[in-house]
Amino acid sequence: MANDIKSREAAFLVIKKVLDEGATLDGSIEKFCREISIQDRAFVRHLTTTAIRRLGQIDRIINHCTKKKLGNTQTQVRHILRLGLVQLLYSEVPAHAAVNTSVILLEKRAPKNLHYLKNTVNAVLRRVDREREELEKKYSNTRLNFPPWLLKSWDEYYGSAVVKQILSTLLTEAPLDISLKPHCDQKEWAKRLSGQVVLGGSIRISKAGKITELDGYNDGVWWVQDVAARIPCALLGAGGGKNVLDLCAAPGGKAAQSAAAGNQVTAVDFSERRLNRLKENMTRLDLSVEVVMSDVLLYKPKKLYDFILLDAPCSSTGTIRRHPEILHTRTKKDVDDLAVLQTKMLNHAVSLLNKGGVLVYSVCSMQQEEGPDQIKALLERHRSLKRKGIKVEELEGLEQAILESGDVQTLGHHMSDGIDSFFISRLIKS
Repeated sequence: MANDIKSREAAFLVIKKVLDEGATLDGSIEKFCREISIQDRAFVRHLTTTAIRRLGQIDRIINHCTKKKLGNTQTQVRHILRLGLVQLLYSEVPAHAAVNTSVILLEKRAPKNLHYLKNTVNAVLRRVDREREELEKKYSNTRLNFPPWLLKSWDEYYGSAVVKQILSTLLTEAPLDISLKPHCDQKEWAKRLSGQVVLGGSIRISKAGKITELDGYNDGVWWVQDVAARIPCALLGAGGGKNVLDLCAAPGGKAAQSAAAGNQVTAVDFSERRLNRLKENMTRLDLSVEVVMSDVLLYKPKKLYDFILLDAPCSSTGTIRRHPEILHTRTKKDVDDLAVLQTKMLNHAVSLLNKGGVLVYSVCSMQQEEGPDQIKALLERHRSLKRKGIKVEELEGLEQAILESGDVQTLGHHMSDGIDSFFISRLIKS
């Protein structure tokens, strides 16, 4: 694998697609890794994910080691150097293989008018190899990898000490968490999948490989769902036999959770592609869910609901460890625009809720505008709503995630191997 140029070419195409065109990392890996082995695919994921996660540190090292800074017309050469540095600093690839394959990659993938930079690529990577300890120490500040606007918002809300802990988890590889159907024995399946039972009965697998080849996948025994993503549905409190409205439901993890508990679930989403994936998941899991393709703001059911889950569109800053491209594609304006949409969706969800009904609002975000600020403003607009605060016994093992308000904000460092960051609020209509 260390000398394989095909995997490097795939990694180059992925990082180019993500950083130059704003594509998703998962989608790009899927597109460019179809014809390589599972082992090489894992190598590509490691290279590209690490390069995107640590882009700030890596680029400063590149700039330090180049006499003349690479310009915008030489971005493809910078991509090659980025991948070379990942191999030298964050993998077990031998130095000679990292250097030689990077030079070959330039010859194969960079435009011919940039081939004269072969010596530069060779020299930079050899220098990094020689001076790696000094360079790693000089550029060890992990804050270099995060946009200033994001750090500022986190520092102000969480404090720099907590942010330091958060950042350490966002730069690590996320394990695979799965949710089992209720009748399944957790310990048995943890053993079968070489995982462990964690909070809420999830099974956590450190090195999963290809998901579709895991035991139980084709039998519809489980579905992929981060530990934090289980919490909103659990807090909804629909114990079985209830009518549950799941707004912005695709790809369906929370809908599966409600349906597996024996509820009649109506899943609403506007994306046909994402709803098709939801339908595929429900078919595999042998779960019955009513699927409605509609803009949530235009959805008007014939009846009101006692249980509504709104997992709203958000900045997804709580999932950066799984989707590091968010660091380079999201802006403060995106957060502001999404907050406006969330406000509209919350207002509409309240109009669909019965008296005495429960509404759970969640976002996989760490941004105050999308979480605490939304609920504060919602309660001021709708006097009929009250918080139904989350109690310690409802979140055993994650007690530190419960805010003074009674809402929940999970953060990456709340579990030893990391967890997605979710804001969750539970409300009841009087």
